[in-house]
Amino acid sequence: MSARDETPHTVLKKLGQKKCNGSWDASTENMTIQQIIEVSETKKDKLTGATQKARALEVMGTCVSMRVNIEGMHPKEAIAAVKNGDYDSQFN
Repeated sequence: MSARDETPHTVLKKLGQKKCNGSWDASTENMTIQQIIEVSETKKDKLTGATQKARALEVMGTCVSMRVNIEGMHPKEAIAAVKNGDYDSQFN
Protein backbone atom coordinates (compact mmCIF):
# COMPACT_ATOMS: atom_id res chain seq x y z
CA MET A 1 0.00 0.00 0.00
CA SER A 2 1.30 3.41 -0.94
CA ALA A 3 1.26 6.46 1.33
CA ARG A 4 -0.58 8.21 -1.50
CA ASP A 5 -3.47 5.85 -0.90
CA GLU A 6 -3.96 6.85 2.74
CA THR A 7 -6.58 9.23 4.14
CA PRO A 8 -4.11 12.02 5.09
CA HIS A 9 -2.90 12.23 1.50
CA THR A 10 -6.50 12.45 0.26
CA VAL A 11 -7.18 15.25 2.78
CA LEU A 12 -4.10 17.15 1.56
CA LYS A 13 -5.21 16.76 -2.07
CA LYS A 14 -8.65 18.12 -1.17
CA LEU A 15 -6.97 21.10 0.56
CA GLY A 16 -4.64 21.65 -2.39
CA GLN A 17 -1.63 21.44 -0.06
CA LYS A 18 1.56 19.40 -0.08
CA LYS A 19 1.72 19.33 3.72
CA CYS A 20 0.09 20.94 6.75
CA ASN A 21 2.00 23.39 8.91
CA GLY A 22 1.56 21.22 12.03
CA SER A 23 0.73 24.05 14.44
CA TRP A 24 -2.64 24.86 15.97
CA ASP A 25 -1.52 28.46 16.55
CA ALA A 26 -0.64 29.01 12.90
CA SER A 27 -3.21 26.63 11.44
CA THR A 28 -4.59 27.97 8.17
CA GLU A 29 -5.96 24.72 6.78
CA ASN A 30 -9.73 24.51 6.95
CA MET A 31 -12.16 22.00 5.47
CA THR A 32 -15.91 22.17 5.11
CA ILE A 33 -18.22 19.36 6.12
CA GLN A 34 -18.93 18.84 2.42
CA GLN A 35 -15.20 18.33 1.73
CA ILE A 36 -15.03 15.86 4.64
CA ILE A 37 -17.96 13.93 3.13
CA GLU A 38 -16.27 13.91 -0.29
CA VAL A 39 -13.06 12.49 1.21
CA SER A 40 -15.03 9.89 3.17
CA GLU A 41 -16.82 8.79 -0.01
CA THR A 42 -13.51 8.59 -1.88
CA LYS A 43 -12.07 6.40 0.89
CA LYS A 44 -15.30 4.44 1.42
CA ASP A 45 -13.69 1.03 0.79
CA LYS A 46 -10.81 1.70 3.20
CA LEU A 47 -12.79 3.16 6.13
CA THR A 48 -14.60 1.00 8.68
CA GLY A 49 -17.67 3.16 9.30
CA ALA A 50 -20.99 1.61 8.28
CA THR A 51 -22.66 4.94 7.47
CA GLN A 52 -21.62 8.09 5.65
CA LYS A 53 -21.65 9.95 8.97
CA ALA A 54 -19.44 7.33 10.67
CA ARG A 55 -16.93 7.45 7.80
CA ALA A 56 -16.93 11.26 7.93
CA LEU A 57 -16.16 11.08 11.66
CA GLU A 58 -13.16 8.86 10.85
CA VAL A 59 -11.86 11.45 8.39
CA MET A 60 -12.45 14.18 10.99
CA GLY A 61 -10.33 12.15 13.43
CA THR A 62 -7.53 12.23 10.86
CA CYS A 63 -7.92 16.02 10.74
CA VAL A 64 -7.21 16.15 14.50
CA SER A 65 -3.76 14.62 14.04
CA MET A 66 -3.12 16.70 10.91
CA ARG A 67 -4.12 19.94 12.68
CA VAL A 68 -6.73 20.82 10.07
CA ASN A 69 -9.74 22.85 11.22
CA ILE A 70 -13.26 21.94 10.12
CA GLU A 71 -15.80 24.68 9.43
CA GLY A 72 -13.46 27.06 11.29
CA MET A 73 -13.59 24.92 14.45
CA HIS A 74 -11.04 22.70 16.12
CA PRO A 75 -11.73 19.19 14.75
CA LYS A 76 -12.75 17.86 18.17
CA GLU A 77 -15.40 20.59 18.40
CA ALA A 78 -16.59 19.74 14.88
CA ILE A 79 -16.76 16.05 15.78
CA ALA A 80 -18.91 16.93 18.80
CA ALA A 81 -21.17 19.07 16.59
CA VAL A 82 -21.62 16.21 14.09
CA LYS A 83 -22.34 13.72 16.88
CA ASN A 84 -24.82 16.25 18.31
CA GLY A 85 -26.68 16.26 14.98
CA ASP A 86 -25.84 19.83 13.94
CA TYR A 87 -24.90 18.71 10.41
CA ASP A 88 -27.34 15.81 9.93
CA SER A 89 -28.93 17.55 6.95
CA GLN A 90 -25.68 17.12 4.99
CA PHE A 91 -25.50 13.34 5.42
CA ASN A 92 -27.50 10.81 3.38
